Amino acid sequence: MLDILETSALAAGQAILEIYRAGPAVTYKADASPVTDADHRAERIILADLAAAFPDIPVVAEEEVAAGRVPDIAGKRFFLVDPLDGTKEFVERNSHFTVNIGLVENGAPVVGVVYAPALGLIYSAAAGMAKKAVVEDGQVTGEWTTIGCRRCGDRPMALTSRWHNSPETISFLTDQGISDHEAVGSSLKFCLLAEGIADIYPRFSRTMEWDTAAGDAILRSAGGETLTMGGNPLGYGKRNQSDDSDFANPWFISRGRA
Repeated sequence: MLDILETSALAAGQAILEIYRAGPAVTYKADASPVTDADHRAERIILADLAAAFPDIPVVAEEEVAAGRVPDIAGKRFFLVDPLDGTKEFVERNSHFTVNIGLVENGAPVVGVVYAPALGLIYSAAAGMAKKAVVEDGQVTGEWTTIGCRRCGDRPMALTSRWHNSPETISFLTDQGISDHEAVGSSLKFCLLAEGIADIYPRFSRTMEWDTAAGDAILRSAGGETLTMGGNPLGYGKRNQSDDSDFANPWFISRGRA
């Protein structure tokens, strides 16, 4: 499965890069978030690949959900797809955008691929092992490298959202005595924790499951964790929530090794 997901993410990423270089056509959703022709083209590629390889596994994809097309996932494992995570980064021509494909089983992310096409980096994880590779011209070059979270030292490094930081995040960093922090876009934050470059990612603003599943799978496979404010692992497949829409995440804190 992982080989197929990696290949699909690479193909979607190449399509995204073509539009990135030519200049995207941008429209806006009802919630004022941007969407581009790259989002739609990448999602079509991934959906076709998943349907061909895994016809019995439902796919929850961001733009499909936005169009009102949501499959039945009750009691099933399912894919979560964000074809272009960090669309604002993409539109602003920042390199921190990713292709995210994750598999959820029993409410937990167990397989994940995150490809950052403009950075030439791909991360993936399955069976409790996380890895990273360099990509050139849409192909992995060289060997995959196994990655793992580092143990947090006396001076932790925190990651925050570039576009969705919040007063609660700043208060958390202050209360925890964390002075070193960097704003990073998209699901790359999970990957930087997973490869031991940073230690903690507090997220006190809204995210959706397709934003987090792939990166969270990589982080958990690398020895880290993502916990809600109640101290429970962040769950996936959240439907019929009384306080938010389907697939919306509560606030959470992701971290490497304590």
